[in-house]
Amino acid sequence: MEATQSPAVSASTLKNVNVSATSISRKLTTSILTWPSSTNPKVLHLYVPKNPVQRNNTFLSLTRCSTKPNTNTNNETDQDSTPESNSNQEPQYPSTPISSNDSLPSNSLPSQSLSRGLVFDLGPSNSWDDKEIGSPVVKRFLSDEEERWYMWYHGNSTQNAGSADSIGLAVSSNGIHWERGVGPVSSSGGVGLVMKCSQDWWAFDTTSIRPGEVVVMSSSKVRASSAVYWLYYSGFSSEKVDYTDDDSLEFRLENPERFCLDNVNSGDFDEGKIFKSLPGLAMSQDGRHWARIEGEHHSGALFDVGSEREWDSMFIAGPRVVFHGNSDLRMYYHSFDVESGQFGIGIARSRDGINWMKLGRIIGGGKTSSFDEFGAINACVVRNKKDGKYLMAYEGVAADGKRSIGLAVSPDGLKDWRRFQDEAVLEASVKDGWDNNGVGSPCLVQMDGEVDEWRLYYRGFGNGGRAGIGMAISQGNDVSSFRRWTGFHL
Repeated sequence: MEATQSPAVSASTLKNVNVSATSISRKLTTSILTWPSSTNPKVLHLYVPKNPVQRNNTFLSLTRCSTKPNTNTNNETDQDSTPESNSNQEPQYPSTPISSNDSLPSNSLPSQSLSRGLVFDLGPSNSWDDKEIGSPVVKRFLSDEEERWYMWYHGNSTQNAGSADSIGLAVSSNGIHWERGVGPVSSSGGVGLVMKCSQDWWAFDTTSIRPGEVVVMSSSKVRASSAVYWLYYSGFSSEKVDYTDDDSLEFRLENPERFCLDNVNSGDFDEGKIFKSLPGLAMSQDGRHWARIEGEHHSGALFDVGSEREWDSMFIAGPRVVFHGNSDLRMYYHSFDVESGQFGIGIARSRDGINWMKLGRIIGGGKTSSFDEFGAINACVVRNKKDGKYLMAYEGVAADGKRSIGLAVSPDGLKDWRRFQDEAVLEASVKDGWDNNGVGSPCLVQMDGEVDEWRLYYRGFGNGGRAGIGMAISQGNDVSSFRRWTGFHL
């Protein structure tokens, strides 16, 4: 299937040039290939798993690729092959890829009925993601020869003294059975841990990072295999946000949210604490080795929280970016409105993917006693290939804190968002299911070709806050409800 690409931009095609990080155009209208570091904090950083402390002495080489936003950002994309990288790091853990089935811990759910929908469990003991996983960002890549799936997600390990989240990558040939790594990636084709928290004291992402969206930027003049991956992510710092609960909430308000009880019981995480988070951007040529791109905020983030009494004054989290057209990108993010006592989803707009202008809140709390009465978070927005409308899957928060997944639609992705229906399209499973305590962090993938359906990847959590990543499927093109994956039906 041919990928729909925007017209070529001749001025943005990369050449073999070296450009100082301090002189990079924020508009990305000039060619950039290599970004050498400097002693100035305003630099780009490449994460190197072998020795992240020495990132300031590294270089990132991006060959024959365009960094101006001209792309097809639907979840299905044609690509020839993954670009090669010259990185050659030694892993900190054994890095032999393992399948998601082989990686299930000894205490994983044994019954097929209890694990219905589960496609990705916690990593094996002593791996980088054996404690908690979530925030799935799933992309499908098609070519004439093969079908490839990438999933970026966050995880943390029981080996860590704290609960710092890192970002990892798993790959699949069908979006069901995944290969993962127990440690950092060691090659351009590897899987596992791909990005850690920043080591710079002044940065916004020193304590945890979670993926929000991966946008594939390319030009019709450049081979798809030379595209650049743009990772938008939430970065959490150690700065705590002051908030006095007046007992109006029946659930614990915290940022980032922790569902694994071990995080609290072990003292690794401060229960009920709200840490400031901001949106960040990193770029990669292979989806594995990432260079942070600094935004306008002094911490390197793309933009700051709102001023006092604005709805997003506490934190910015869950950035999801959609490419609408040439020089038109939209970011959807969530925060907690102190005034209304509800979560909300807002939108920002950009011409270059780096400089953003907030446009306000678009989704707030739902009806009384509804599954999303206390608001919506973790939005995933996809442009429907059938009718061109925008479909948003979001995590709804009920009055008691229970999490379910709902949908909203908009004709243009900017305004006039309306809830698809009053009921959730996916709720927590019943009784002893692996996700019986809640579902959220949705990621929509629209399938086409012989199969006309939607896939909904999500984070679920069950007894003790044990987390996993599941998948549900729509009934054809009808998105009013999703059923959990139970196996291939011939």
